[in-house]
Amino acid sequence: QATQEELKAAYRRLCMLYHPDKHRDPELKTQAERLFNLVHQAYEVLSDPQTRAIYDIYGRRGLEMEGWEVVERKRTAAEIREEFERLQREREERRLQQRTNPKGTISVGIDATDLFDRYDEEYEDVPGSSFPQIEINKMHISQSIEAPLTATDTAILSGNLSTQNGNGGGSINLALRRVTSAKGWGELEFGAGDLHGPLFGLKIFRNLTPRCFITTNCALQFSSRGVRPGLTTVLARNLDKNTMGYLQWRWGIQSAMNTSIVRDTKTSHFTVALQLGIPHSFMMVSYQHKFQDEDQTRVKGSLKAGFFGTIVEYGAERKISRHSVLGATVSVGVPQGVSLKIKLNRASQTYFFPVHLTDQLLPSAVFYATVGPLVIYFAMHRLVIKPYLRAQKERELEKQRESTASDILQKKQEAEAAVRLMQESVRRIIEAEEARMGLIIVNAWYGKFVNDNSRKNEKVKVIDVTVPLQCLVKDSKLILTEASKAGLPGFYDPCVGEEKSLKVLYQFRGVLHQVMSADNEALRIPKQ
Repeated sequence: QATQEELKAAYRRLCMLYHPDKHRDPELKTQAERLFNLVHQAYEVLSDPQTRAIYDIYGRRGLEMEGWEVVERKRTAAEIREEFERLQREREERRLQQRTNPKGTISVGIDATDLFDRYDEEYEDVPGSSFPQIEINKMHISQSIEAPLTATDTAILSGNLSTQNGNGGGSINLALRRVTSAKGWGELEFGAGDLHGPLFGLKIFRNLTPRCFITTNCALQFSSRGVRPGLTTVLARNLDKNTMGYLQWRWGIQSAMNTSIVRDTKTSHFTVALQLGIPHSFMMVSYQHKFQDEDQTRVKGSLKAGFFGTIVEYGAERKISRHSVLGATVSVGVPQGVSLKIKLNRASQTYFFPVHLTDQLLPSAVFYATVGPLVIYFAMHRLVIKPYLRAQKERELEKQRESTASDILQKKQEAEAAVRLMQESVRRIIEAEEARMGLIIVNAWYGKFVNDNSRKNEKVKVIDVTVPLQCLVKDSKLILTEASKAGLPGFYDPCVGEEKSLKVLYQFRGVLHQVMSADNEALRIPKQ
């Protein structure tokens, strides 16, 4: 977005800095010539609208095109940008066609009641009865994919299979969704299965106001008993910035009315719900606390009480890799007993393992369901997950370093040469700033800093950038834009692929100040 005037000002400043005639030392003169030529080439490209447009779109490769592609370079900047936007639209359409957004769930129910509810009298004469029997008693698999047809139409294909104690079935559904406007969409659904007959449904979503929306879902389920109609309507409203209120009315096989309030903030998630219906009525309260750590740890608890009994649940979840979240929940209820639910989210796939431990309220079952997963998780995290992630990160960094080694070496040599050439200019700038009690860079470092005790074994990797920063001071001000500072004159990347910062100790009007800025963060000093 730089204007021609800004380009000219930057070009003049760098020319004064790197002009070969300003340096008598033969070695400095050679380095100045090389840097001066680079600055001149950059200005030639950026000062011409056509070549600047090509460079902005295609990079250096676009400037080196030969043959028939030269014809494209004769276009005006507007034509080049128009062509680029057309190609970008085509890429977006191809990307849209490729995006199937697959989602899946695999649930495996495990019956481990024999660990705690043993009936020794019945098994006394059965061989092998001394070992508890752990069985898989139910399974469920579901999968869905989306197929974008146009920018507004999407087809969704989904299916599921379920089995419990040797009996089961499945179904397949096809839904066609159309976005009718910025305020709403509609969806038609067709389904069939071996346990139920054909299903026809219609779902409509509509924003009534900027803070309120409604969803209506109508369905007709055909079976051997006749047609079973169903209707579900949800009205939702933003009560404030972080709070939503919901009213739901469901009519059909299990009619009910439900109201709930959900408050979601950066550090917590709170839900309270009340349902009156047939056959179940209940009240539920749940709270989740979100820790602000890099593993995105969350702990949660809930209480649900109704005609079917009372259930207390508590648990936690944590990110174990870039795309995986592992969670465990203990469920204690009457008459349900004690269960342990383990869940693994991997990208858009969910793996769920509910383990039923006992039908009774046994303290031993609650203890093992709570302590067992914690012990196993911390052991696995320390012995397997953490070393694996550390080794993976090191491999990626090493690969990145190897691929950029020659380029970084060249940048380092250019930066060191630039610093030597800046010395005289910096001396004059410091003299001028001292005379007016202005901005003087006392010390500046750029790279990887280690301030956290948990990372004390990591190596600090920084370079001294005091001279380059002082050279950028103009009229007692230093202004850096939102871009990686590794591209500034006299800078280079000392730690490829790692998080970097800029630390500056400066003097302004005789007073010392210190500031630390992230690599891509804008910086303006002196600060108010």
